[in-house]
Order: sequence, then C-alpha cells, then structure tokens
Amino acid sequence: MAKNNLLTEELNYIGGSKTPTHLHLCTYGPAGAENHDGDTIEDILPYFKAGSMHWIQIHGLKDTEEIQKVCRHFGIGFLTEQDILNSLHLTKIEAHEDYNVVILKLLSATGEDEYLPQQLCLVQGEDYLLTFTENDTDFFDEIYTAIENDVLKIRTRPSDFLLSVILNSVMTSFMSIISDMEDKLEDLEERLLTPGVMDPTIGDLHVFRRNYRLIKKCIFPLKEQIAKLLHPEDTRLLHKASRPFFNDVNDHLQFVLQTLEGCRDLLGALVDMILSSNDRHMNNIMRQLTVVSTIFIPLTFLAGIWGMNFRVMPELDWKYGYLYAWGLMLLIAIGVCVYFKRKRWY
Repeated sequence: MAKNNLLTEELNYIGGSKTPTHLHLCTYGPAGAENHDGDTIEDILPYFKAGSMHWIQIHGLKDTEEIQKVCRHFGIGFLTEQDILNSLHLTKIEAHEDYNVVILKLLSATGEDEYLPQQLCLVQGEDYLLTFTENDTDFFDEIYTAIENDVLKIRTRPSDFLLSVILNSVMTSFMSIISDMEDKLEDLEERLLTPGVMDPTIGDLHVFRRNYRLIKKCIFPLKEQIAKLLHPEDTRLLHKASRPFFNDVNDHLQFVLQTLEGCRDLLGALVDMILSSNDRHMNNIMRQLTVVSTIFIPLTFLAGIWGMNFRVMPELDWKYGYLYAWGLMLLIAIGVCVYFKRKRWY
C-alpha cells in the first residue's frame, strides 16, 4: 500500500537494483579533464576545482545515507531526494531556484526485442551536473570521449550544455529503438501481403505491443514538459546560447513521438489484417465443408428412400438396380461438382 511521502523524513530506495553505491567524478575545464572514483562524496571532494565543471555520476541507489549526503552537499531538497530514490517515478522536468531536475528512463536491451527500463535522474546546477543511475552503465562512454577530445568546445561550455548532450543521447537511443521497431513491423506487413509466405500471428505482435506501451510510458510525458527547457523562466541555469541544443533535443523527441504514433497505427492495421486473414481462412474451410455437404445431400436422400422397408419397391427386382443406383449417385455428384466449379465456389 502506498504511503504519504510527506509524513516521513525517512528515505527509502524503491527499486530492485543491488548495485553498491559508488561515485565517479569528471571535472573539466579549458585546460583539460580529470576522472576520479570514490565510494563517498568525501572521497571526491578534494578533486573539485574552482572555475571548473563537475560531473558527478552516482551508480547504485542502495545506500540512501550516501545519496542524502550528496544531495545535501549540493543543497538539493528532500522531495527531490525522494524522487531520485524512487525508480518507479514518472518522467518529469522540474525547475527549482538553484537547480533543475530531469527524471528519465533508459532502456537497456536484455535480449532480442526485450528491454529493461532504468531510471536516470539528472540534477543540474550552476557548475555541476549530478547523474543518478540504478546500475553501472556504459551509456555515458561517448560523452566521456567527447569531453576528452573537447568536441564542440564542450569543456568551455556551462553545465546546461552537458545536460543537453545527455538528453540528446537519451533521445538518440529511443530513436534507434523505435526505428528498429518500425522496420520490423513493416517487415511483418510485407509478409502478410506476400502470397505463399507464412503469415504472422497475433502472438508475433505481442512483443511489439509491449514495447510500444513501455516506450510511450517513458517518452510521452516529455511532450508537454520539454517546454520548461525550451522556454525557461529563469535563465541563470539555462542560458540563451544553449537553446539551439535543447531545440535539437526537442526535434529528436518529436521524431520519436511521431514514429511511435506511426507504430501504433501500423500495429492496429496489422491486427486487423491478421484477423481478416484468419476470417478468410475460416471462410474457405467452411465453404469447402459446405460443398462436400451439398454433394452428399442428394445421395443421402436417395440412400434413405432405397433403405425404406416397403414390400413393393420395383427397383429391388431390377437385375442391374445396384449398378443403376451407383451410376445415378455418381452422375448427381459429378453434376453438383461441375455446377459449383462454374460458379467458382471452390
């Protein structure tokens, strides 16, 4: 049973990850970048430099005391701490006086067309960016490389640029997933429209329906909330110079939303096509059964007449009555078949 989070000061991690809490610091500036690891905030504080950007990654949320120490060091409020530790929290963007909070979902592939959602919480301040993830991840490796190579002069830019880069990476991962899903749905549609190829079943669509719901749950809330980054009320943390980069994030988001809508329509069309194909197949079976039944109706009628136990039945005394009966039945059966053939009923 859910509890009112405003009636307790206790912090609890809501999630299934067992990754021990540990920190990674990437501090950078025009002169270069340094990386340091630690188990506590005290381990990495000596490497903080005035005038530099500090990107602190916190992996694993089991140690709630350490999470609270990190948050308190940067002046992050209690309600935000609760949101960080709740892996079931919905996607949202929230602006505070001294920091911005973005809660997203990352999808990690666990198999073919199987994805596991992982919460990613970003807290952006004036000279720092905190990223909270439930597990260790290689998702940020490309961003590390970009910082080391000073791509787009990233080491001279403020924290909101790093925020836009991470958001762009998240949107790019969703673009890859949704584009792959769209391609596979189009392949299924091609199979349905190609004669002689085994038709897909409703079961084949189940995994796509599940992934559609998962992606929609992760992405759809951003549709309205992205405006908080595009048109911020306070420009101290989100600078005007970074707005084109957030516009690029929004472009990728719109692509994901539009492709997601296309996948929904394609899924609906495929379900209708499969059901229609099944109905067609069943109708063909019923038509064949009807033809067979129609052929045997007059034969059964004749057999019923000749099977009656009347004492006077002239046909019983005919020398070739048995052969005549067979000939008549075959003639009727052939006639019915020819009639159905001309009508193209089979």
